[in-house]
Amino acid sequence: MTVQMLIEAWRAMGANRLRTFLTMLGMVIGVGAVVLMLAIGQGAQYSVSQSISSMGSNLFIILSGSSTSGGLRMGLGATPTLTVADAQALSELPEMSAVAPVVPGVAQVVYGSNNWSTQVFGTTPAYLTVRNWTIAQGYPFADSDVRSATRVAMIGQTVAQNLFGNEDPVNKTIRIKQSPYLVVGLLSAKGQSLDGRDQDDTILIPVTTAQRKLFGTQFQGTVRFIMAQAVSAQMMPAAEREMNALLRQRHHIREGADSDFTVRNLTALVNTAAQATRVMSILLGAIASISLLVGGIGIMNIMLVSVTERTREIGIRVAIGARQRDILMQFLMEAIIISIVGCTAGVVLGVGGAAAANHFADITVVITGASILQAFMVAACVGIFFGFYPARKAARLKPIEALRYQ
Repeated sequence: MTVQMLIEAWRAMGANRLRTFLTMLGMVIGVGAVVLMLAIGQGAQYSVSQSISSMGSNLFIILSGSSTSGGLRMGLGATPTLTVADAQALSELPEMSAVAPVVPGVAQVVYGSNNWSTQVFGTTPAYLTVRNWTIAQGYPFADSDVRSATRVAMIGQTVAQNLFGNEDPVNKTIRIKQSPYLVVGLLSAKGQSLDGRDQDDTILIPVTTAQRKLFGTQFQGTVRFIMAQAVSAQMMPAAEREMNALLRQRHHIREGADSDFTVRNLTALVNTAAQATRVMSILLGAIASISLLVGGIGIMNIMLVSVTERTREIGIRVAIGARQRDILMQFLMEAIIISIVGCTAGVVLGVGGAAAANHFADITVVITGASILQAFMVAACVGIFFGFYPARKAARLKPIEALRYQ
């Protein structure tokens, strides 16, 4: 019986091919738009999550305090109030997983006939743990190198490419500000940060080497900032309180006085960016879903026209024994076929559009089976819902009135 109804529905739609195609077009465009917008939104979320994971997890940055000189207020980091000893004390807190002091700077680096200007970070081996950074080749410098202020370096992928090309950089000697440094390790690729900075354009050297031999410091042992990683996300509020309390105690800051440092929760900042991206993804999906509603209304309008045109046919069917349920199912089958075929074509259109956006516009897209299934099911339900009313109207026609209809 169901197969016969499907055949009848297909024949009825075949009798008005253009009208059927135009009705189906609304569902095709609606589903295609939803799939495409979800793919772009999820791609944006993926890009942000990758940038967040490349920075590290459960991160804090402790900045030196600001200063005022001659009426000029200097920014954070202008006053060297943090030291390597502060970082060591922070690392002993039970809430902390790893802590790394950092002395940043920019220097010209030379290897053979190639040279490159890059950022150089003087730090400790714990920096790799804090940033969730691994070594692609070679090995990291050790705590003994920090104690001895050894001229060794770990270089990022961008630096390696510009200085060495395809040559293996490990165990080669580069010159930083005319001083020789042995490359002991090649850092794995990190990519861009949330602010667009190339994280691979970096060189890491022992913090003591940066302080004593490369950049120098205004006061012995001071650093520009400290990066810290909490044991877990749940421990971050407690870790922030303990860090503030410990540093105020070490810096002899009295009750009520302003701190000479600033603790910033980097994870909270990047989570805000991630939340904004999620909202954008939902908004894109909601806007695209409006076209599904328009497609559903189109199905209802065309089905109502079809019911009006086939009123006498309905009257004849009822007169020879067709039940209301049979008439209802016949017209509902037409709505189901239009919805399913339109949804299938829309999925193909959406996936193709997403692939084209990725290839030609270099937009990151993420197409998942869940998003395709979600768009398909919602669109099919919308089409069937709007097709039910015309089908019900056809089923409730009285045979005598239907036969009299001109």
